[in-house]
Amino acid sequence: MRALIWITEPSWRACIDRARELLPAGAEVTILHVAATDVEALAEHPGPGRLGRHHRPPPGPSVREISDAEAQSLLGEAAQRFGRPAQTVARRGRVEREVLQASAGADVLVLARDGEPRREPKSVGRFQRFVIDHAGCAVVVVWSQDPPGLDAMRWPPHLR
Repeated sequence: MRALIWITEPSWRACIDRARELLPAGAEVTILHVAATDVEALAEHPGPGRLGRHHRPPPGPSVREISDAEAQSLLGEAAQRFGRPAQTVARRGRVEREVLQASAGADVLVLARDGEPRREPKSVGRFQRFVIDHAGCAVVVVWSQDPPGLDAMRWPPHLR
């Protein structure tokens, strides 16, 4: 079995812990982190109102260097927490596209819900929703926190 675990900053611990519980010991596991390049481009853009002045990047490491270092650090911690052999992959680009490309050939993709724990479609972010809808393999969606009880669910009027 080939498994891909897609981690994001807010939910990586829960994702790794649940994947460790769910995936068989002999699975070929890859842990993936994707850095969005649109954020990087926005941070380094000089912005309006510069009136022809040349943009000089601030001294020190670039946003990309910081992003790469953070991704490697996060992947290292995730691999250690997983506690079994796993390949780590850092990618950058359009998040949903990179995850789908990385999941090609995988038997299962494990990802975590993001945001507040609630029982409704909006508990899954736009990138996760796109990947869930378009993945070419089985997708396991785990809670990033303890799931709320059914009493917290907003039932549609016709189901009350």
